[in-house]
Amino acid sequence: MSDPSPGRPVLAEGETVLAEFAPDKATYWRDQAWMAALGMAGGMAVLWAIGNPHVWTGAVGGLAAVAIRSWYLQSEEMAVRWVLTQDRLLGPNGRKMRIAEIDRLRSLGSAVQVITASGDKHLLKYQADRDATLTQLRRAGAGRGA
Repeated sequence: MSDPSPGRPVLAEGETVLAEFAPDKATYWRDQAWMAALGMAGGMAVLWAIGNPHVWTGAVGGLAAVAIRSWYLQSEEMAVRWVLTQDRLLGPNGRKMRIAEIDRLRSLGSAVQVITASGDKHLLKYQADRDATLTQLRRAGAGRGA
């Protein structure tokens, strides 16, 4: 077994890293801006629908909620690392799956969703180049089902 550095998974004997997938800060903030826009529009729509004369406050509330959440979670989200080896995909909090167990791969915005044959779902979030991430996973043999 190799000696892991902080935040890196333990590799099995003979296992080599093919790729490492880390979140991109600019992509994170772009996604948060989209979420804020949707939150603002949603808040205004709800206030308008219930007849509130201060519809603009929905935009302020939606923006504040997403801004606080984004600021609070940024360091946690930026610390997530996924490692692809010739045999496995290793993720945060001890998540690991054999490449042969990965049934499907999907893109969801800037994220790549990994679905195993048993139905477990994992997200590789805030990928700067989602399509390149998908390509690397497929080259390794993941997602033969779709």
